[in-house]
Amino acid sequence: MFAILLGLTIALLCAYLINEFRRPANYPPGPPWLPVVGNTPHIRKLARQYGGQHKVFELLGQTYRSDVIGLKLGREYVVVALNYSAVNEVHRNDVFSGRPDNFFIRLRTMGTRLGVTCTDGAFWAEHRSFVTRHLRQAGYGRQPMQVQIQNELNELVDVIRERQGRPIWPASILSTSVINVLWTFVTGARIPRDDDRLQRLLRLLQDRSKAFDMSGGVLSQLPWLRFIAPEWSGYNLLRRFNRELNEFFAPTIAQHHQAYSEERAADDLIYAYIKEMRDRKDDPESTFTDLQLTMIILDIFIAGGQTTSTTLDLAFMMMILRPDIQARIRKEIDAALLVDELPQQADRSQLPYTDAFLLEVQRFFHIVPVSGPRRTLANCTLGGYRIPKNTTILIGLRTVHMDREYWGDPEVFRPERFLDDGQHAHTDRLMFFGIGKRRCLGEVLARSCLFTFFVGVMQKFDIVRPAEGNAAMEPSIVLNPGITLSPKPYEVVFRPRC
Repeated sequence: MFAILLGLTIALLCAYLINEFRRPANYPPGPPWLPVVGNTPHIRKLARQYGGQHKVFELLGQTYRSDVIGLKLGREYVVVALNYSAVNEVHRNDVFSGRPDNFFIRLRTMGTRLGVTCTDGAFWAEHRSFVTRHLRQAGYGRQPMQVQIQNELNELVDVIRERQGRPIWPASILSTSVINVLWTFVTGARIPRDDDRLQRLLRLLQDRSKAFDMSGGVLSQLPWLRFIAPEWSGYNLLRRFNRELNEFFAPTIAQHHQAYSEERAADDLIYAYIKEMRDRKDDPESTFTDLQLTMIILDIFIAGGQTTSTTLDLAFMMMILRPDIQARIRKEIDAALLVDELPQQADRSQLPYTDAFLLEVQRFFHIVPVSGPRRTLANCTLGGYRIPKNTTILIGLRTVHMDREYWGDPEVFRPERFLDDGQHAHTDRLMFFGIGKRRCLGEVLARSCLFTFFVGVMQKFDIVRPAEGNAAMEPSIVLNPGITLSPKPYEVVFRPRC
């Protein structure tokens, strides 16, 4: 009997190992994987060696001579699209429009699968439509949004003036300005710059960005590590993040419930959402809840808060790395705008070089080098390879923005590539905000914030290196890896223009 049981055990173990090592039929090329952990240890080792997960994907694409790479991270099949054709297909084909349902995604949304960013199907469509409609009702994408951005610009300029002559890292003052634009649309009020809760939350957002990658990191691929190494795996960080969010959002939502009236339903997104909740209170299948509202606010906060301020930070960094570009931008702004005239998005047509510069900042630094993740809703093909249902798809944006065949000299920072005879030149190869049905909700606001804040600051200040340079605070075009890339701290002096 013992021999039979032993034989059966060995047979089952062999069958398990064979299945673990097996690649699906016509699966995209990639490195062999191990049982249970898949390619996770190998990818993480290479990411540390080469400076980020996106660099590893590009290396694998070159190694296997393929623009579509097939991996297994933990228990999940993961496919990475690395060229324009594949990336465009993932963006536009509905079969790639799902979102993964894994431990990391659910932990991100406090154990649920809620919000807009990390959901799909009818639930996602209903709530995205609601958010889009009511943000627009509150002035999003129209003149009220521009006025709010200009108000934040005035405060940003005041903050810079208070610190004029002293070295400063621009990132330390930019995040609050961007977030306050978002916060006003969501809650109807600003957040004071000296609010300790806000500063803690901003630091937590930065830590979160550095601790994970677009595939969710080790916590997504090997969730059982939370029991063994809760701090190292990022589990404790996400729990702290969730707790801080509750402490930050819950009082605001509660205040809106207390002050709610029908007349206030159009004031901001929270009031509009509360009205919808009350209208559906007798519907047992309603998905409009306080928890879902919290997750929607979280999505807006995460999506809009960091990427725009990081792009602005990089734009100001390039002003000291490329003084020739700063001089040309300053000349263009002086010729187009009056000294006391507040810039707005509509001025883009009068400032084609400045606009081209901002596009080049986004292309060159590609702070979201890998976007997604998506989930295949059915068996499908990509780049001629078979992709099983429920495969996680990662979208390589850096490889599109640095494609030598298309751009010619992608490693060169050259704003002129976006100008045609001195005017805007359109290209469909820029995918900062995605394309298709899942295009970023915050695109309009992000573009307007980026342009208005940058032009408004350049209108008032020259950006120069500190007189006494600190070698540790020198700017670098090599960015820190994470879910989004970010510049290393550096210092500049904002010198008022005469």
